[in-house]
Amino acid sequence: MNFRRIIILSALFCLATTVLQAQLPDIASKLLGGGSAGFTEQEAANGIREALQKGINTGVALVSKTDGYFGNPEIKIPFPPEVIKIEKTLNTMGLGNFTEEVVLTMNRAAEEAAKEALPIFTAAIRKMNLNDAIGIVKGPDNAATQYLSKTSTQQLQEAFKPVIQRALNHVNATQAWEAAVNAYNQIPFVSRQETNLTDYVTGKAIDGLFTMIAKEELKIRRDPAGRTTDLLKKVFGKL
Repeated sequence: MNFRRIIILSALFCLATTVLQAQLPDIASKLLGGGSAGFTEQEAANGIREALQKGINTGVALVSKTDGYFGNPEIKIPFPPEVIKIEKTLNTMGLGNFTEEVVLTMNRAAEEAAKEALPIFTAAIRKMNLNDAIGIVKGPDNAATQYLSKTSTQQLQEAFKPVIQRALNHVNATQAWEAAVNAYNQIPFVSRQETNLTDYVTGKAIDGLFTMIAKEELKIRRDPAGRTTDLLKKVFGKL
């Protein structure tokens, strides 16, 4: 290859690189939403934060009120399923009222603990970076809920558990539960049960909270009426 040809190819390469760099912002914009009618990366990030805040505000409010869990069949915390035999046995022994009281107390404890969730979720939203936000915009219908679950579950467990423990202890539910389990374990020929009531309720309370937040996220993504601000309409209206 002669020197002149090298000069020409180098010039063409530089020109192509310059043109591509000039077009990158427009390409990114089109990937996100479609030209001038779309949205920028920053708008996408702000839209996700706004959607998440809206979702958690509504979701937490729904579950932290009286009957937020107990009155909602979708997230009501039942008697521990792995020891449902205990409930059946206690019912046959005339102790059905006890199991009903435990179920009510578990759900009331979850409703009280859910009040601790809002500042934990808000902190997670503030830590969200641009890549997180873009991934959520283009992700599945529960992508934002998955992000909160990944970044907040451990903190929720730490915050929920003592609140639930206190609520259960306040009505002697933990002691009554342990007494019931001990009584059941003394029945001849039954399989021994060791379920920890506080851990069980904590896990179910967090699961129920994320269920409601996911429903709010789905509303924003699929239902135009759920997009209550111009930014939400702009970002999610293009998906």
